[in-house]
Amino acid sequence: MSDAEADADVDPVTLEVLRNQLESIAEEMGQTLIRGAYSPNIKERRDCSTALFDAEGRMVAQAEHIPVHLGAMPAAVAAVLDHDPQPGDVFVLNDPFTGGTHLPDVTMVSPLAPDGDIVGYAVSRAHHADVGGMTPGSMPAGAREIYQEGLRLPPTRLVADGDIRDDVQSLVLANVRNARERRADLRAQLAANERAAERLESLFEEHGRGTVLAGFDAVIDYSRERMEREIESLPDGTYEAADVLEGDGVTDEDIDIAVEVTVDGGAVELDFSGTDGQLAGNLNAPLAVAKSAVYFVVRCVTDPEIPPNHGCYEPVSVSVPDESLLDPEPPAAVVGGNVETSQRVTDVVFAAFAEAAPERVPAAGQGTMNNLTIGARDGSFTYYETIGGGFGGRPDKDGMDGVQVGMTNTLNTPVESIETEYPLRVDRYAFRPDSGGRGKHRGGLGLERALTVETDATVSLLTERRRHAPSGIAGGGDGAPGENLLDGEPVAAKTTVDVEAGTTVTVRTPGGGGHGDPDGRDPAALEQDCTDGKRTDDGR
Repeated sequence: MSDAEADADVDPVTLEVLRNQLESIAEEMGQTLIRGAYSPNIKERRDCSTALFDAEGRMVAQAEHIPVHLGAMPAAVAAVLDHDPQPGDVFVLNDPFTGGTHLPDVTMVSPLAPDGDIVGYAVSRAHHADVGGMTPGSMPAGAREIYQEGLRLPPTRLVADGDIRDDVQSLVLANVRNARERRADLRAQLAANERAAERLESLFEEHGRGTVLAGFDAVIDYSRERMEREIESLPDGTYEAADVLEGDGVTDEDIDIAVEVTVDGGAVELDFSGTDGQLAGNLNAPLAVAKSAVYFVVRCVTDPEIPPNHGCYEPVSVSVPDESLLDPEPPAAVVGGNVETSQRVTDVVFAAFAEAAPERVPAAGQGTMNNLTIGARDGSFTYYETIGGGFGGRPDKDGMDGVQVGMTNTLNTPVESIETEYPLRVDRYAFRPDSGGRGKHRGGLGLERALTVETDATVSLLTERRRHAPSGIAGGGDGAPGENLLDGEPVAAKTTVDVEAGTTVTVRTPGGGGHGDPDGRDPAALEQDCTDGKRTDDGR
């Protein structure tokens, strides 16, 4: 950007117009990706995210999709910037040690050059239902190194000078199951990035290059200033919290995650020095994932309406020990870190902020994504889903029932889609009565999903909160822990097993913790709980 463009003033009205238009570009990217995808995991569950970055790699706007994707995207753009991107290129990557999160999350980064010079980047990230590795679905519970988890792609040119590189695409598709579906989902991501290029060009035509580029800086400054004011409203001090993960797939021993949160004026620093070291199993989380969880919580306890971009993350700093659970060294296995460890980081940071601002923090939600993967080794199908559970009771209302919490924001896969797309039969999908923690405001209910596998297959489960229940707050009771079963028999929270046709897989997800003294609950709410079947006792 020239000095003249950098110094261009953006008046408040133009700023608001541009902010909405930039966010709409990210949203349209997401809509294009979802409509163009073939796999139910993207087109039905919407397990994908899109965002717009400036030429320096700063996030300018994002669609409100998956928190763990979006907070980690800047690392992907930074990795691509090291590879001399040119107009007409599209880079693909999934390597958690060079900008990715875990291998199934495939990211595409496209330089945007509406007038010949790169002014920004379009970024799409989607969870592909398989990227190779030791088990169908690429979510193996027992992985000990990343090589077992699937095809690992550092930033690689998939498109050069506007043309797909067939050699790169062929290499990718030769290493995944159900290559036809993967090809279609990759093309949907390309289409999403192309939509961003079209829309940004139209903004240049409408407002002029200088105004749009000045708008990039202005929306980032606006978010930073609002976030600093929000943090200033929190009491200065240091607040601590700790929690555990229930084993890493290699051992069942508890794994510690601890944080110190220091609020100082308009800035907040988070120190995870008390967290355990790098693990043998796959719950290691790349630093970008840990930061993503932190950014999500800070937004929640300040003002979630602050435009999510580089600016609102600038006042937040994160310190993590090297070679730890939250900053592992290759070839660490990481597939569970993105989905499960991120949830526990969210929980401990919320718990720490509860000391500073109890009126802004809910009780613990289910604290897990309940990852269920079922697939055939021949690649004929791969079903992947994260299953919702209880949201924690809130200071002023009950927790929500059967929803995704924390670092994920996907929909459920409709029963009709599951039974049409896969050799699976859904036997039960229902709320779990009595699973929400008691309180003045009760925790949300967990779910029960039971599926019968109609062919020989491999089942992988990556779950949490099976031993340690989601905790209540301010006198509220704990939510019910979850449970996994095969043909009615309990199995470990993290397991991969081959099953025969006719096997029934049941996942019972945790409920949310309750908020406040149960004796303070409105009697009418107690009666309604029982009427609705959410309680089978007096609701307390």
